Amino acid sequence: MTIDKIYGNNRIGPIDNARPANRVKSSDSKAETAGSDRVQFSDVLQQVNRAKETGISAGADAERAEKLQSLKEQIADGSYQPDSRKVAASLLKFIAGNK
Repeated sequence: MTIDKIYGNNRIGPIDNARPANRVKSSDSKAETAGSDRVQFSDVLQQVNRAKETGISAGADAERAEKLQSLKEQIADGSYQPDSRKVAASLLKFIAGNK
């Protein structure tokens, strides 16, 4: 079998059938002239980054550390009393596979 038998005598192969990729036109003419890409993040991500920079999350981490230390102390001295209904509900969810 030769190539002529597969593609015929015109020597046009499958590469000739390839189509150029469609390009999305940008509405921002400055981006086209500068030749650079641009990424814009949502407002939520920008707010999260601002919160991290200002240290708001540091306060939440401090609160969590205090609560964790308090729980550790209660467990150590035997005064910790977990809510048995919440524990049971959590166990049932876990066993049922809902985690």
